[in-house]
Amino acid sequence: MDAVSRTRTVYGTNTHRFVEKYLSVSTADRYGTEFCEALDGKRILDIGCGPGSDLATFTSRGYEVVGLDVVSAFLQVVDRNTSESAVVQGDMRQIPFQDASFDGVWSSASFLHIPRSDAIPTLQEFQRILCDTGVIFLSAKRAPADTDPVDDRYFEYYDADEIRQMLSAAGFGQIAVETESIWVTGTARA
Repeated sequence: MDAVSRTRTVYGTNTHRFVEKYLSVSTADRYGTEFCEALDGKRILDIGCGPGSDLATFTSRGYEVVGLDVVSAFLQVVDRNTSESAVVQGDMRQIPFQDASFDGVWSSASFLHIPRSDAIPTLQEFQRILCDTGVIFLSAKRAPADTDPVDDRYFEYYDADEIRQMLSAAGFGQIAVETESIWVTGTARA
């Protein structure tokens, strides 16, 4: 079983545990202001939306948000709790939307499950679905001192320079990296 399938299985078989954890906090509440201020439109794709805490935050701020996740159980939770947001099951490595469909891509704690070999092509997918003035928010993790897995989920760790280089290689411009937790904003075109 590949890394992404393994991670999807962990989330799918332990959904209740992750729903409880992820619905208790919205990353968009904490880091979304700068992202929203940079947007030149209202349409956001929340990639790896999980059970929908960030979807709810963006919807409450007046944005048209679509959630994308590979875990169908998470999308069922979104359907029950956040009727204002559309959700689509899909893999971020092959996003099922047309080019230039969104003004912003929000990817909080999801890209870190993509193997390094798929990182740049995945970021190119993010860029493909963004309009020319589109903005991305991407969070990643630095390697912890102890990298023993908590469960069977796959995590890929990056430092700030690696993220910057990958985004540049994928064609993003105006990249700003915040290293507190490693998150990035950037424009769709270099």
